Amino acid sequence: MTKKVNWGIIGLGKIAHKFAHDLNISEHTNLQAVASRSAEKAEVFANTFQALSFYSSYQELLNDASVDIVYLALPNSQHYEYGMLALQCNKAVLCEKPLGLNPKEVLGLQAEARRRNLFLMEGLWTRFIPATQKVMRIIEEGIIGEVISLKADFGFKALYNPNSRLFAPSLGGGSLLDIGLYPLYLSLLVLGEADNIKGFARFGETGVDIQCQMILQYSNGALAHLESSFEANTPTEAFIFGTKGFIKIHSRFHHSEKLSLTLNDGTKEDFEIKCRGYGYVHEIESVNQSILHGLIENQLLSHQESLKLAQLIARVKTEITPPAID
Repeated sequence: MTKKVNWGIIGLGKIAHKFAHDLNISEHTNLQAVASRSAEKAEVFANTFQALSFYSSYQELLNDASVDIVYLALPNSQHYEYGMLALQCNKAVLCEKPLGLNPKEVLGLQAEARRRNLFLMEGLWTRFIPATQKVMRIIEEGIIGEVISLKADFGFKALYNPNSRLFAPSLGGGSLLDIGLYPLYLSLLVLGEADNIKGFARFGETGVDIQCQMILQYSNGALAHLESSFEANTPTEAFIFGTKGFIKIHSRFHHSEKLSLTLNDGTKEDFEIKCRGYGYVHEIESVNQSILHGLIENQLLSHQESLKLAQLIARVKTEITPPAID
């Protein structure tokens, strides 16, 4: 009989519904337990996705000895608190992005995971999407030559609610942390750490950034132009330009199913690369393999990569923070 990993889910919003669906089509996986502060919501969720147990408190799930790993689908501001609590209850953790609100929180969670020899990973599904894997193979094989420029945007017209996770400072709101993270991650994946950063932002009534523009410069002269917005429905595409051609990652680039490759000699090729399920299954199966092999980090998305991303976000925040008003 194939060994399986027993998952628990804390936080049962829209993303958790899609994640639970993909857990059920993934190999080596049992949906063992779910938890919400609403017993009724937890029971409905459990019945919908065939979870074996449901709880009306997060602590109850963390006390369940049959749960191997917890998926945290909570607001940004709660990632550190419940990530730390889960680790201290000796649970492996997959935490939705961002892993922490700042590098200090990320370092704290990673140190606790290493101390307890537990798996910990940031839930950046983009790294595991088949189209992303194809992009990296094209670049690594030198097909587009040396990468000299990257452009990526992520924007949608958000319904304004000052108490929502998008706009509330207390919940870790702002376009940069919620969706700007994706263009930044792509730049980190393709070009590495930037030497110089310029950032510009518009701020909303609650004080969080509602639009952010970023320009990153690298030691080899390459440039990245990145954007996030809660004010407009942007194309949400990415372009990676090299000395021999370019790749277009079609919308939405962070979980795309289509790539276009154009070379300088006029050669063009499209790739249709479908995801399984909603796309989370690729991340789930990679995590399963890490756990079944006794690893505490994932080889594609290591602790160091998550720390670099947190540090990059922090550098951009420094650039876009509005000056204090006397």
